[in-house]
Amino acid sequence: MKYISFIHVNRSSWGTYGPDGGIIDLGAEFIKDIPTLRDFLSCDVSMKAKVTNYLNTGFGGGVGKASDYPKKDIQLLPPITNPNKIICVGLNYRKHANETGNPIPNSPILFPRWPESHVGDCQTILLPRESPQLDYEGELAVIIGKKGRRIIEKDAMNFIAGYSCYNEGSVRDWQRHSSQYLPGKNFYHSGAFGPCMVTSDEIVNPDSLVLETRLNGKIVQHESVADLIFKIPKLISYISTFTEIYPGDVIVTGTPSGVGHAKQPPLWMKNGDTVEVEITNIGILKNTIELD
Repeated sequence: MKYISFIHVNRSSWGTYGPDGGIIDLGAEFIKDIPTLRDFLSCDVSMKAKVTNYLNTGFGGGVGKASDYPKKDIQLLPPITNPNKIICVGLNYRKHANETGNPIPNSPILFPRWPESHVGDCQTILLPRESPQLDYEGELAVIIGKKGRRIIEKDAMNFIAGYSCYNEGSVRDWQRHSSQYLPGKNFYHSGAFGPCMVTSDEIVNPDSLVLETRLNGKIVQHESVADLIFKIPKLISYISTFTEIYPGDVIVTGTPSGVGHAKQPPLWMKNGDTVEVEITNIGILKNTIELD
């Protein structure tokens, strides 16, 4: 199933798609107990069953809830609007490490992003006035569904709620100000997250997914997730060793080869550009670039 967060008539909500492609507004129906998608991931089994029953019960004895309004009436937000934490992984595709001249890391290279550093699908990514070096980075985002600490690898996949697309826009010169990536990874609205969260039961093997990034319609990244150096179970196990993970936490798993700064000459995103990140069975995250 695909879950989304969105704005409808100046009200933030969450929901899913109806059989006609319209929007089922679960936030409005369960506003008291489950106001956000993160709250849904955190709620108990009985409350999740209420949501399932609501979706499966149609009007007039039919099967399946009817849509509340058409898709054109909403603006998508990042699927998880209020994550407890966003942890990104650097240099986690073999071909990407090779193209940048870096050795294969011995342990995951991690850094945080803040929620205000990204936007949703079809929202504007901002090119900061402080630098022209805004680079695209298409990535697979893993959304956590259960609280856990010191998770062993063989159990790690059970802690995943779903998957999404991520464009980890990086301001490269600010990223290189020191050995810490933080400044170049957190400019306001410099990245994107969406368009939805596809539940983990629909993606049995993430290694089978293919990620493609397009800049103004031209393919700039195309790679199988199987090229990951540290696989998703390893990332969850490693991260949960030093910090507890919670429902709605986001792990952004790294970008494949083809990034702009590795090209000659470098290929930066510019004012007016359109960038798309597409991942098999998840969808397309599309954004335009605008000078901040």
